[in-house]
Amino acid sequence: MHPVSDPSDEHLMRAYADGDAHAFERLYDRHHLSVWRFVQRSVQNTALADDIVQDVWFRVVRQAPLYKPLARFRTWLFTIAHHRIVDHWRSHKNHSSLDAETDEGAALADTLAAKSGFGPERQLGSREQAQALLDALAALPDVQREAFLLQAEADMSVAEIAQTTGVTTETAKSRLRYARARLRDTLEAFA
Repeated sequence: MHPVSDPSDEHLMRAYADGDAHAFERLYDRHHLSVWRFVQRSVQNTALADDIVQDVWFRVVRQAPLYKPLARFRTWLFTIAHHRIVDHWRSHKNHSSLDAETDEGAALADTLAAKSGFGPERQLGSREQAQALLDALAALPDVQREAFLLQAEADMSVAEIAQTTGVTTETAKSRLRYARARLRDTLEAFA
């Protein structure tokens, strides 16, 4: 049998459960950024996202001995993140503005805008487009925004979104369809 050069996430999780700390490091390196982006764009607060993501990874560590690969590891991981976000929404009914400054002092819309190598008119247009996208995302109902972000940030299929959020495939598909339609209608002026 030939050694596996790039083991699957599921294999790494089982290896970690058996005591291989390096396996956890590889899982973390593969997924931490996409989980953080999903959580940050869901809760719209950098410090809170950091706390939630830290808790997600603590839960991965605690649940490692019980892990059974019934779904892709990525789906299982984002399900944990989804549950932590829902827990936050239940305990804190307030939402931060997407235009609020991040810890680095820049509004999120500024971080999505075109780089400074473009002329001032292009930068302004890009900043306006980025802000319009953030405003459109913020205006979506929570369940539609979550479905959209799981697909955009976690690269999940409709079936995986359904499994992660605990709804039927048709419900997940409907949420994505409505989210895309609302975003398209809202952003039509920039097309």
